[in-house]
Amino acid sequence: MKRRSYMLLGFFFSFLLTIVPLSGNFTNAATPTAPTPVSTVSFTQGVQKTVLDNGLTVLTKEVHTAPVVSVQVWYKVGSRNEDKGENGISHQLEHLMFKGTTERPVQFGRLFSALGSQFNAFTSYDETAYFGTVQRDKLEALLTLEADRMKNSLIGTEQLTSEKRVVISELQGYENSPGYRLERAVMRAAFPNRAYGLSVGGTKADVEKFTVEQVRNYYQTYYSPENATLVITGDFATEPALKVVQETFGKLSQRAKNQRLQNEAVDNATRALDRFLASNSIADASPSTPVAKKAPIVLKQPGSAALLQAVYPLPDIKHPDVPAIDLMDAILTGGRSSRLYQALVESGLASSVSGGAAELIEPGWYEIDATAAPGQELGKIAQVLQESLAKLQQQPVTSEELKRAKTQLQASYILGNQDITSQANQLGYNQTIAGDYRFIERYLAAIAKVTPAQVQKAAKTYLNPAQQTIGFFEPTQPDGKPGTSSAGSGRTVENFSPGKPVDPAELAKYLPPATSETDSNKQSLPEEFTLDNGLKVLLLSDRNLPTINLSGQVDAGAEFDGNQKAGLANLTASNLMNGTQTKNALTLAKTLEDLGAGLSFSASREGVNVSGEGLSANLPILIQTLADVLENATFPADQLELSRQRALTSLKVQLDDPRGLGRQVFQQAIYPENHPFHSFPTAESLKTITRDDLLSFYQTHYRPDTTTIALVGDFDSVKVKALLNEVFGKWQATGKPPVLKMPTVPFPKTLTQLNKVIPGKAEAVTYIGYNGISRKDPRYYAALVLNQILGGDTLSSRLGTEVRDRQGLTYGIYSGFAAGINPGPFLIQMQTAPGDAQKAIASTLALLKQLREQGVTEAEFNAAKRSITNSYPVDLANPSDVSSIILDNAVLGLSRSEIREFPQRIQAVTMANMQQAIEDLIKPENLVIVTAGPGDSVTKGS
Repeated sequence: MKRRSYMLLGFFFSFLLTIVPLSGNFTNAATPTAPTPVSTVSFTQGVQKTVLDNGLTVLTKEVHTAPVVSVQVWYKVGSRNEDKGENGISHQLEHLMFKGTTERPVQFGRLFSALGSQFNAFTSYDETAYFGTVQRDKLEALLTLEADRMKNSLIGTEQLTSEKRVVISELQGYENSPGYRLERAVMRAAFPNRAYGLSVGGTKADVEKFTVEQVRNYYQTYYSPENATLVITGDFATEPALKVVQETFGKLSQRAKNQRLQNEAVDNATRALDRFLASNSIADASPSTPVAKKAPIVLKQPGSAALLQAVYPLPDIKHPDVPAIDLMDAILTGGRSSRLYQALVESGLASSVSGGAAELIEPGWYEIDATAAPGQELGKIAQVLQESLAKLQQQPVTSEELKRAKTQLQASYILGNQDITSQANQLGYNQTIAGDYRFIERYLAAIAKVTPAQVQKAAKTYLNPAQQTIGFFEPTQPDGKPGTSSAGSGRTVENFSPGKPVDPAELAKYLPPATSETDSNKQSLPEEFTLDNGLKVLLLSDRNLPTINLSGQVDAGAEFDGNQKAGLANLTASNLMNGTQTKNALTLAKTLEDLGAGLSFSASREGVNVSGEGLSANLPILIQTLADVLENATFPADQLELSRQRALTSLKVQLDDPRGLGRQVFQQAIYPENHPFHSFPTAESLKTITRDDLLSFYQTHYRPDTTTIALVGDFDSVKVKALLNEVFGKWQATGKPPVLKMPTVPFPKTLTQLNKVIPGKAEAVTYIGYNGISRKDPRYYAALVLNQILGGDTLSSRLGTEVRDRQGLTYGIYSGFAAGINPGPFLIQMQTAPGDAQKAIASTLALLKQLREQGVTEAEFNAAKRSITNSYPVDLANPSDVSSIILDNAVLGLSRSEIREFPQRIQAVTMANMQQAIEDLIKPENLVIVTAGPGDSVTKGS
């Protein structure tokens, strides 16, 4: 089940790639109360719509919960608008929109970074959107930049040449995924004559042929005020903001209409007729009528897990059946209690199943995806899938199922709109795709009225076997073995001299005026206390929204596994919700899903991460369920076997992914075999783990005095304290908790290069680094500033500027310190075409040597500090993020005032601190370099 406002089906052009702060693992008695009625929450209250004389639609919504604003520009153009031979041109243009303008011929990512903006962009089927969230005093600056690139973007030979390479790198990265390749084949078969059948990102063949004139014409056709919606949400005053909008966007004129845009109005009438005919032809085909089903599409290619995808045509977003279709989807795939999860996953046929309805400007589709469990046949999964769909068509759903589905959908919209960026996203999506920002209110009102008969009718109408397109991915490497490896010579073959670092003073002349207003002193501090049994609690009441965000950690992570039982911590965590002394797995699932709430556990290196969310009225149920599974989990044997099979499937997928395999090889090259961070699950270790192992691990490591819980949301602290004491009061631990002694890990003695070959891949992934520092290391804040300069941002950093932006060698390159309780890796990660891997590595090494030999400039240093501190208030604007920050600070042994004092600690870093950090932490001659991917990315002659 996917919530529509975030079903952005295009490919994200990601800038904010951050390192998860984990040491060595980069993955990372009250009666139930009724859920908060969705009618009490308005998503559009306070929204003001203004249409400028040039046709630009402006939506403003004041939200004064945090001192930040979000600015988004949504263009009504996506892959739907592309003609034959230009598949991917919308996506290519999205990339070029960051290359600068005639007035500001500089990478816009650097400008956004200098403002402290958390920014991104995406292209989808119907829309392309650009968004940034900043401190409120940067609003005018963001508006100025967005208005500038709406009209004046630089689209020249130099820009297109470098960005074509980046886009092709991105596309080849997707080719690494068997799921992507299967989806492409299924969609082309399902929609052979429609643009929706083509990949949003485009094809390498088309991208290579794009001309400057072609892309420029596309830009001039669709990037025009009358074809765009500007959304502003957050802490601002509407009238002054609209005055700035008028001064920036208002002066832009509509584009001179060419024939293509004029045809859009004519096409609308044609598309309306197509929608009518499509929906009626679907409805007319009765499932009881004998039909000739299409033969499955079968891909037999290198890969790991077997995959199934089924697609059914749907009407467009404005069709009256949409609410019933979405509830149908929730009943089929919405959580553990859903029909397809029970039929496919709980039966052991599949490792996972998911679904989603794509309801777009034109008729869309419903998609079901399943991953086979080890040894299971896709044909059998398809048979059980069809039986489940037929049952839904033949019998009305129960009132319990429908009520649960409605609650899940309604709650998901409230929980998904807790921050202003998400609220702006919701408004922009509805205005662009549905033609009215108020669509969400009508949609949710219609959801509340859907009957069981309407859901059954939707199933009969749209889950028609005659309309189904189904595809199977059958891996030719089902054992998941990753292939061969070789050791490199330790030296790259190219001499490379990087350009001079970008001068922030030069950059500053292109920045619109903005003040610096970072002030975290007003940030409320959490209340911190410890229960009698040692359980640590942090509470931060926030009454702005009727939601609860729970973050927690139990010191029971993979560091306690050991090599022989690698995977034990994760298997234990994943089995917690499989049953307690009073509730089985399905009862536990329904307890939460009936309320639209969620609770999950996952093991990282240094702990088990606990994540929970729900409406505030349901906090007692959430806490009671958490306490029940932490104290009373029973680990049923049958569920352990199912979770073991899922873990084995996950392992195969990881070993078939250059990112997963590369990370493992990299980490095991850094940490010796006796180090807790060396161990990774293997098929052999997973198969040897018994139920007794889980029980022993659970009884040893799940203790109140090794557990920390953080709660942020709408609650009364006094009542929550009483509830926590009540439900956790009987949980006791004996003796002292287990403690690991971490061996010291020195820098590698020499530069080491390793390569792993994975057959059938199109793109290589490279990791470069060594062991780094812990979070409490006194050099940590200097290291953050250093990293911001080096590779903290894939567009504005030295690595991003040189390797990605100037040379176009990678879609993404970034660096980070995984600083946890213990020292974790410092690493640089990049994705490259196979033939570009060695050149990108050489460029990276040269940049590291330049940094080591020349240091950083005063201007760079100050700009990096400003960027970090300016973006920090945006982190604090999302209650879910705040709960995670509070938890992390506590687990890492920092004071509760760290959430307030962090910007001051960054500002206190001196140039002397920076130079010391470079001397201590940048070691170009002592790196471990691991490249995983196609065989032709391996160093020649190694």
